[in-house]
Parts: sequence; structure tokens; C-alpha cells
Amino acid sequence: MKLVLVRHGESEWNRENRFTGWTDVGLSAEGVREAGEAGRLMKEAGLDFDRCYTSCLKRAIHTLNLALEAMDREWLPVVKSWKLNERHYGALQGLNKSETAEKYGEEQVRIWRRSFDVEPPALDPHDPRNPALQEQYRGVDAAALPLTESLRTTIARAVPYFEQEIRPRVLAGERVLIAAHGNSLRALVMTFEGLTPEQIMGVNLPTGIPLVYEFDRDFHVLQKVFLGDPALVERKMQKVANQGKAGK
Repeated sequence: MKLVLVRHGESEWNRENRFTGWTDVGLSAEGVREAGEAGRLMKEAGLDFDRCYTSCLKRAIHTLNLALEAMDREWLPVVKSWKLNERHYGALQGLNKSETAEKYGEEQVRIWRRSFDVEPPALDPHDPRNPALQEQYRGVDAAALPLTESLRTTIARAVPYFEQEIRPRVLAGERVLIAAHGNSLRALVMTFEGLTPEQIMGVNLPTGIPLVYEFDRDFHVLQKVFLGDPALVERKMQKVANQGKAGK
């Protein structure tokens, strides 16, 4: 059984090195290119899908749409869920990561970005960035929507959603593609691979690169592989790792 994960292509705020979280920014020109290339890589690898999942944030939605266009699979059914959204970065959203590192230190920013259970400063409930005040989430119980999140709390929404909605389809033989975000996908990777909180801190998912998992019937990982040039994958991973460093 195979499952494919794709982190969205570079967004405008990725390009500007800003904390994005649930801020609904679009893809940069490079992100548009990456999304199309992700589709071409999947097509060249002979991959096809029965159902796709994405978040409620347009950078992931657009990445999925562009990838499916490149595969000539725009007709595939797509399910959107806020539970696949990026981790909510609270009051950090919109801040430049390098400037924040200069102010608070690289170690503090690394903890905010990559630690397992440390939450950034929360939004005030009256802040217009509160998802409970935004149209995308008008049908969601406001009490369920976060004002900040750690990776632990991201896992607490993303993994149960996967277990309830997606895993049964994979087990039934459906071919599934998930286009989402660095941290919602890290939540799945941590679960699939049984990683510790310390190990997940070192995992950086590159933008726009399909990650193909193969599982046995007990959902143990048999194989995982990033599609495309390994050197490019490594450079993109390092770029993600460097985002929280001062002066970068």
C-alpha cells in the first residue's frame, strides 16, 4: 500500500522567511513552479490516485490543484479539512524568523519552530487572526480552533483525522495523495515512523517534493522515498533548517 505526502510549494511568506501558520498566503512564483514539478514527478513515477486530501489554506490547495493539472487528474475528488492545516504559530505569525532569532536568540526560535510541546505566545481571542473570526472556519466549533499550537497539539488533531478518515481508505486499497504543510505532515511522519520528540526536531520536509511511503498490512513502513534529485532534496531540507537562524 502506498501513500504520498507533498508539502506545499514555496509560499510568499516562505520566501520572505516569515512565520506563516494559519495565515492564508498564496504561493510564490517558485512555489507555483514547484507544485507543477511535483505533479510531473508523480506522473513520471507512474503514480495515480483515487482521492486527495488537503487543508483549508490556499497554498496547499493551489499546490494540489497545480500538481493534479500536471498529472491530468484535475477531476479527482478532493477533501479539505482544517485538521490538516499548518501548526498555528500564535502571535509569531507574520514575524520574520531571522529578525525574531536576533531578538530572542536562535535557540528560542528553534524551540518555537521545532520542539515537540512548546507553544509560541498565543493570540488574543479578539485578534482578527483568531481562526474563530475567519470565514474559512465558520462551520467549526470555535472552542476547537487554536490560538497557538505545539507539534504535540498539531498531532492531536491531524493524526486522529488521518486514522479516522484516511487510513481506512488506504487499507481498503485506495491510492491517496495528501498535500499539506510542514508541521501537519511532520505529525504524520512522526507517527508512521515511530519517531521520538527528539528525533522529530531534526526532520525538515522540503517544499514541493513528493514523499512516497509504502506500508504493509499492519501499516508498518516498508519503504519511503522522496521523488526527484537527491541533491536538490537535501538542499531544500537545509533551506528549511536555516530559516530560524539569525541573519539568514
